[in-house]
This record gives sequence, C-alpha cells and structure tokens, in this order.
Amino acid sequence: MPRLAVLALLVCVLAVAAAVVSFVEGSFIGIVWILLAGVSSNMAWFYLRKAKLERTQQANAAG
Repeated sequence: MPRLAVLALLVCVLAVAAAVVSFVEGSFIGIVWILLAGVSSNMAWFYLRKAKLERTQQANAAG
C-alpha cells in the first residue's frame, strides 16, 4: 500500500474521530471535520488506484 494512501487514510480516521467528539460536545465545527474526512478519503482512493494502475502497466511492459 502506498505511503501517501496510508497517510490519507490515517487523516480520514482521525478526522472522523474529531467530528464525533465535536458533535458529542455540541459543536457544529464537526462539519468541517466531516468535509476533511471526505477529502482525505478521496485522496486515499486516488493513490490506491494510481498504484494499482502503475503495477498493471509495469506487468504489461514486462511480459
């Protein structure tokens, strides 16, 4: 798994946890955390797909 995908996934998990804590405390700043979780989730998905494509292209070029 690519390092950037792992880091983006970690940010996503932390943002979701921060959103839950924020909403439990009654603050609506959790909405910002939810948006950050969405962006980081998309980044993780992008980097995973990019790595998969690169592996496929390398396999096709090698054989």
